[in-house]
Amino acid sequence: MAKKAHQNPKGGLNEAGRRHFEKKDGGNLKRPVNSGTNPRRVSFAARFAGMAGPEKKDGKPTRLGLALRAWGFGSKDAARNFAQRNKKA
Repeated sequence: MAKKAHQNPKGGLNEAGRRHFEKKDGGNLKRPVNSGTNPRRVSFAARFAGMAGPEKKDGKPTRLGLALRAWGFGSKDAARNFAQRNKKA
């Protein structure tokens, strides 16, 4: 789990969070792709469509819900449908 300082309030990581994980793990994290059929977006949709947990809690979006919105999806179902339509066989 990322520290609060590394979280973007709109979902996902902020630039400082991406730099932190690049230094720590040697990762190469990029910003979310919120439109189109980019393979990274299809992969995200497939992974997050099956994640456990609610999209909202107490009327507010959870980190899962925020991440889905940052990538341009309104719900897990929307992400699942997108992934199924666009995945390569």
